[in-house]
Amino acid sequence: MFIDSAKIFIKAGDGGNGIVSFHREKYVAAGGPDGGDGGRGGDVVFVVDEGIRTLADFRYKRKYKAEPGQHGGASNCTGRSGEDLIIKIPSGTVVRDEATGRIIADLTKPGQAHIIAKGGKGGAGNQHFATSTRQVPNFAKSGEPGEELTIVLELKLLADVGLIGFPNVGKSTILSMVSAARPKIADYHFTTLEPNLGVVSLDEQKSFVIADIPGLIEGAHQGIGLGHQFLKHVERTKLLVHIVDIASIEGRNPIEDFDVINKELSQYNPVLAKKPQIVAANKTDIPGSDENLEVFRKEIESRGFKVFSISAATNKGMKELMYYISEALREIPDTILVEETDQEVVYKAEEEKPFEIRRENGIFVVEGKWVKKIVGSTNFGNYESLQYFQRAIKSKGVVDALEEMGVQEGDTVKMIDFEFEYVR
Repeated sequence: MFIDSAKIFIKAGDGGNGIVSFHREKYVAAGGPDGGDGGRGGDVVFVVDEGIRTLADFRYKRKYKAEPGQHGGASNCTGRSGEDLIIKIPSGTVVRDEATGRIIADLTKPGQAHIIAKGGKGGAGNQHFATSTRQVPNFAKSGEPGEELTIVLELKLLADVGLIGFPNVGKSTILSMVSAARPKIADYHFTTLEPNLGVVSLDEQKSFVIADIPGLIEGAHQGIGLGHQFLKHVERTKLLVHIVDIASIEGRNPIEDFDVINKELSQYNPVLAKKPQIVAANKTDIPGSDENLEVFRKEIESRGFKVFSISAATNKGMKELMYYISEALREIPDTILVEETDQEVVYKAEEEKPFEIRRENGIFVVEGKWVKKIVGSTNFGNYESLQYFQRAIKSKGVVDALEEMGVQEGDTVKMIDFEFEYVR
């Protein structure tokens, strides 16, 4: 089975904690603070590997975690940073955030790499908190947690040309005639349940990849007939070749078929309807097709489309069609689903509130990544560390927000696993 999508959970490494330590040396009565910083957590990096063709491996392993940074040591020793986790994926993979649906990365080139989840920064050791008035800082900072998220991987076939059209119009036959691909061919709907790829080689330096996109039907943009699975493979192709059964074997009107498929493309993604498109009127070897071809050609060419008369079964007109496609591809730029500038905007827009407050059974619960970080960095048994904590939550706006929500003296405020009594 062709695996073209997968959902996995990834987590970058947490940063190591800074430590509290003081210099100890013979004949030195009171050494200064020398607690080292924690190491940075490893990133989760996706890399395109030409040797991988599907997303099948992600069916068996769905959780990936990078190595955390090590904690700091005495004598100002910084903890070792965690190793990056390298995940290899096939060319043409789109990475989406499951929660928001936004595209994080669109990876198309061999060797292309992208950091999907960043490791947490290491915490600062107590050496950083020494001042002229605080010469014995008895606290350090915890490392920041690494980013974590559930992502959806989508593999969109990298083909120059996509063959589209209703089921049973001859797309698989065309692919088998012009390339070494050998798709299953039979006279019933949805013979092709997986996109098939073939390489068309004409002359030296004249070759291209062609994909037999499974047959579309009316309502495909709504997912009818596996429509969503099929339509997304069309997005990355540079050129569409629309195959029409000009003999009307199944009693359908070729012009109506042409309009239905283009309507489905437009409703799924308006960009698809604007892709360069060539029309191939197939099955011209069947008696009675000439009259249909004349009417069809006149109508479709009046709309600005080039129409080829072919017979995939007898190879009639195939050479001319393939050479025309080859020349047309030279003029069409590669398809890029996400521009580099778009990716930059996506990451800059990823801003998160430092904290959120809610009431639960009369308790004010303050939570968020920043809250977890500041609580983890505080030594509540140390007066100076507690003062630092109080100044931090006040300057961040936590106290003002609590008062806006109606907190009263004596109320309980909970932050992570700690509960405090609110005092004005």
